Amino acid sequence: MRAIVFVKATKSSEDGVMPTTELIEAMGKFNEELVNAGIMQSGDGLHPSSKGKRVVFDGDSRTVIDGPFPHTNELVAGFWIWTVKDMDEAVEWVKRCPNPMLERSEIEIRPMFEMEDFGDAVTPEIAAHVEELRARVAKQ
Repeated sequence: MRAIVFVKATKSSEDGVMPTTELIEAMGKFNEELVNAGIMQSGDGLHPSSKGKRVVFDGDSRTVIDGPFPHTNELVAGFWIWTVKDMDEAVEWVKRCPNPMLERSEIEIRPMFEMEDFGDAVTPEIAAHVEELRARVAKQ
């Protein structure tokens, strides 16, 4: 199962407070464990939403909204993409993670869709195209 693991933003991360050297080292060790176990496919931290933009879609209209964005508890400060057996394994790995923030924090785990999840809507041609794109991305 592929999963995206979101590190939720906090007031500190949205204020641009950088992590301590100790936290960077601890997260680096955790990431190394994930890589060594064949779990981690990708992962990065994100700048505060004040440096971001949102594009709102409404029919043919596109509206750009500059950050910062409200509702800090709904924002994302970082992410990983993992390959795990199941949700239980993902939860066990998250429980091993050092607290990624300087205060109380949350990590959210969401399974990613696979082609078979879409049933008959995915034709063999669509599936082949998706696989070809994934192969091209892997070579970049």
